[in-house]
Amino acid sequence: QRKNPFSNDRLASKLVHTHRGDPTYGRPPEGSQTEQRGKDAHSHVGKEVQELCLIIRSTGEVGEDGHVSVTFGQLFETYVTISNKVVGILLRARKHGLVHFEGEMLWQGKDDDVIITLL
Repeated sequence: QRKNPFSNDRLASKLVHTHRGDPTYGRPPEGSQTEQRGKDAHSHVGKEVQELCLIIRSTGEVGEDGHVSVTFGQLFETYVTISNKVVGILLRARKHGLVHFEGEMLWQGKDDDVIITLL
């Protein structure tokens, strides 16, 4: 942009290059619309994870260990009417230690009998 005769010099002078190790590296500028969109997306996904946990609690069965469990097939059939991102939300919930299931990825049909446990 500095070589572009039509660019605004004020914008070109604001360019800041960060390097690995810098706490702001890979993050949008503070107060920017990009930062706000990221916060909104994070909040939305958090709400979807909470909703998924509520559905597991309401459709699952309490086991001997006191944890609620449901099969992936049953959860998929229930949750797919709410959102088509069942597997992605399950992976996020597992990342945050809210659910447990075997395997890296779950596939409809193939993994219908996999047990998902609400922690």
